Amino acid sequence: MAKAWTGSRIDLHLDVTAAGPAKRRAALEAALREAIRDGSLRPGVPLPSSRGLADQLGISRGTVTSAYGQLVDEGFLTSRPGSGTAVADVRDPKPPAASPHRFAAVRPEHDLRPGSPDLAAFPLRGWTAATRRVLSAARPELFGAGDPQGRYELRAALADYLGRTRGVQTSADRVVITRGYHQSVHLIARVLRSQGATTVAWEEPGHADFRKYVAGAGLEVRPLPVDEGGAMVDGLTDEAAVFLTPAHQYPTGVPLDPPRRRAVVEWARTNGALVVEDDYDGEFRYDRRPVGAMQPVATCEVVYCGSASKTLGPGLCLGWLALPSRLVEAFVRAKLETESFSEGVGQAVLADFLASHAYDRHVRAARLRYSRRRERLVELLDEFPRLTVKGVPAGLHVVVALPADGPGESEIRAEGETRGLAVRGLAELYQNADNAEQGLLIGYAAASERAYPAALAALAGTLRAVGF
Repeated sequence: MAKAWTGSRIDLHLDVTAAGPAKRRAALEAALREAIRDGSLRPGVPLPSSRGLADQLGISRGTVTSAYGQLVDEGFLTSRPGSGTAVADVRDPKPPAASPHRFAAVRPEHDLRPGSPDLAAFPLRGWTAATRRVLSAARPELFGAGDPQGRYELRAALADYLGRTRGVQTSADRVVITRGYHQSVHLIARVLRSQGATTVAWEEPGHADFRKYVAGAGLEVRPLPVDEGGAMVDGLTDEAAVFLTPAHQYPTGVPLDPPRRRAVVEWARTNGALVVEDDYDGEFRYDRRPVGAMQPVATCEVVYCGSASKTLGPGLCLGWLALPSRLVEAFVRAKLETESFSEGVGQAVLADFLASHAYDRHVRAARLRYSRRRERLVELLDEFPRLTVKGVPAGLHVVVALPADGPGESEIRAEGETRGLAVRGLAELYQNADNAEQGLLIGYAAASERAYPAALAALAGTLRAVGF
């Protein structure tokens, strides 16, 4: 029996043993019909021989032969001499369109939301070449559980890259690889809680989703107002940490003033607190060289966060933390508590991509592309004098302040939806709704080069339709 089973053309998972001997043929027929209807058995799939299936199911060969014959007569199966028995095509020639999963991300026709790079410009050729080099030289350990701190070659490549481009002072032993900023925030909150922290400060307005992660970890989140000089750090008191976007504040687009940088570092040193620096789009500055990271002047107080989400794409799930030496062990332990395995292939490919300077070339090309797009967007917005563009020329979005006596962001977004246009509102990013200002966040990176002109046209049509 074992020989016949292992020699079958295909294994079928059918349960007919519960039926009595007299009913097994009917049970087998019903099971096969159901598998064919629901797609488990697809058209053209060859079935085991009657002897092979009988051995698999522990029933008589005659029962299988009779069931096959009945389903051939009904059109569910086909049978030709010398070709065996196969599944017939009984599908509806015009099946109903499948509904998208309720958690699936559906991209709008005209995507001007902030935060995403141009995925159509992903450096596929360079990434493919790096992947081939990695796999051709791969050792078996590449496919193992992985180092929870992250692959050494990636940590070393990042230490070099961040030092060259962002001024970050770190080394491979002080870098921890994460699955992106979302995991970095979870780990930071987990470590803070384990060390007895109860309260942190967060920019207002700021990254609302990530702020919720911290609150969900049991930490009180105090809003830290933002003005033209960035976060108003003189409002910090006894918080255990402050979360900042100093190079390009999200969402207002202003950098943190140098005196405030010095002040927050002094506050952290005096109070034994941490500064969490989210350098989410620090590479993208268009009117001058990018503002350097804050970490180099406070390597013992700053947790530096970065990721490939804005440069390559969020689907890679690759982020990193440059940590004070005293915190590395705590972060690695926290990561181990949440996941037992660490993906290795993608890390190795990114390490090669960085070491070959393909990453630098891609960022330079993206910077030129996004700079031109921002200029086109600002030129369009200049046609609407009641709108005010805020923030420095940097990042992947602009902030547009709305006049108090004009249409609100909800009205504009609703009109945009009728045209297939998606932008984001500013008010939803405030922790305290009473302090919320009306505005729009308009991204210029997510749409492809080909789709961008139509997206701008949809934006102009929307603004005119609501009365601007």
